Amino acid sequence: VQLVESGGGLVQPGGSLRLSCAASGFTFREYAMSWYRQAPGKGRELVASIPSGGGRTYYVDSVKGRFTISRDNDQNTVYLQMNSLKPEDTAMYYCRGFGSWGQGTQVTVSS
Repeated sequence: VQLVESGGGLVQPGGSLRLSCAASGFTFREYAMSWYRQAPGKGRELVASIPSGGGRTYYVDSVKGRFTISRDNDQNTVYLQMNSLKPEDTAMYYCRGFGSWGQGTQVTVSS
């Protein structure tokens, strides 16, 4: 199983980023996928999740209305569109699925 995140970077407050997670080694379309984040000195937090066929998604309150999780089952990829970014969104973002974690991609929101 391999989960490879990409799309992180440095962005100014109010900016946007789109994270991608390419999955392999399992039947992607059969599993829910999630994005987590971990800020320095804090625990890992579930940010958003999406069921296997899309549909009802979950968001932590702090990102509702700003982040959107989506998936492409043909491309075995899950996305996290992040808009109106805030400094408190700064963290390492991890993809999770099939009980596995990606290596993470750093998101830094700073002026």
